Amino acid sequence: MALTVSQLEGRRIGICVSGGLDSKTIAMRLKQAGADVLCFTADLGQPDEKDIRDVAKKMAPCGVETVIVDCRDEMAEACFRAILAQAAYDGGYWNSTGLGRAVTVRKLVQEMKARGITVLAHGATGRGNDQMRFERYTHQFAPEMDVYAPWRDAALLTEFPGRTQMCEYLAKHGIVAFPGGKKRYSTDGNLAGLSHEAEDLESLETAMTIVEPTMGVWPMQAPDKIETVAIVFEKGRAVAINGERLSPFDLMVKANQIAGRNGVGLSHALENRIIGTKSRGVYEAPGMEMLAQALRYVYQAVLDKRATTMFGELSRFIGVQIYEARYYDLATEAAFAALGTYAAHASGTVEVGLYKGSILFQSLTGVKASLYFEEDASMEASDGLNPVSSQGFAEIQSVEARSMAKAGQVKA
Repeated sequence: MALTVSQLEGRRIGICVSGGLDSKTIAMRLKQAGADVLCFTADLGQPDEKDIRDVAKKMAPCGVETVIVDCRDEMAEACFRAILAQAAYDGGYWNSTGLGRAVTVRKLVQEMKARGITVLAHGATGRGNDQMRFERYTHQFAPEMDVYAPWRDAALLTEFPGRTQMCEYLAKHGIVAFPGGKKRYSTDGNLAGLSHEAEDLESLETAMTIVEPTMGVWPMQAPDKIETVAIVFEKGRAVAINGERLSPFDLMVKANQIAGRNGVGLSHALENRIIGTKSRGVYEAPGMEMLAQALRYVYQAVLDKRATTMFGELSRFIGVQIYEARYYDLATEAAFAALGTYAAHASGTVEVGLYKGSILFQSLTGVKASLYFEEDASMEASDGLNPVSSQGFAEIQSVEARSMAKAGQVKA
């Protein structure tokens, strides 16, 4: 049964906050309801947040403490696992929010439990994916913990039908807040990328270019020359860019900077939400796109035909699992483990050229497990595959083809 605000008196509640109008309103309203409130926010390396400590400053006028939880290393690891698995979702969306929620809730729940909190509150709406992600992950890591969703509480929806009512409510408690002008879209971000949706983007007559990129530029604004990037992979994980070995977090930051300035990683999708509706999104994920495409070139060299087919199926499966708040499920871990078998051979150096949103293959070296041998693939005379030996294979194929024709299974 869903919790309502009238049931929270005396409960110790941890609120996931961003520092915005909604967060302040929820914090004040739960305090007014007699709850013992403590706020939490996750540092996920958000590129749209200049200083994560500003969240605590924004929440301070509400008379609440905000705990900032460092999740940057965990977020980087999630990025690298998704890249290894090539785990994108509808339209090539790199699951930035799905990964971010998986990392956030697991880490925040740990912090909340350590402080005796028995209820997690989140500000997700009742129409989107995040409500499912917050609640499913909470119950995976703290089955005993209750979840309060303010924007599914009929009482609060009646009390605060819009931003104006929230501002008026806060003003009564001496907190100055403004509803602000109508935004053209809303944004959620972390190290993996940014998701833009809602407002003007809900209309399919609105071009995706109304978005002002935060992590880079649109391709038409990128430099008029190719930027060459060399990426070293070890067992499916990028370990160095342009000769510089970096930690996963620092490497993702570097990849975002390089790819972003070249207009890489901007995409559009009408994705299928968890709850069954469709949602329109415009996404930025420059580093994810560049690293994933570069790794794809390594996989092309080391995976045979059947391995490639199996890899694709597991990759798509993991992409859906991440999106649907099943990142930690046993099935997801099993799929990651299977892909790890293939990734164990994915080591080498890839050189790509970035040009106005495109990623151009330049070279692939040092791939010891490569199945590509020039002498076998050559159209010229070589010591590789003897073309005469293909005659028997062609004849066997022809037997099957003729049989299908005789049986009338193939329409002329």
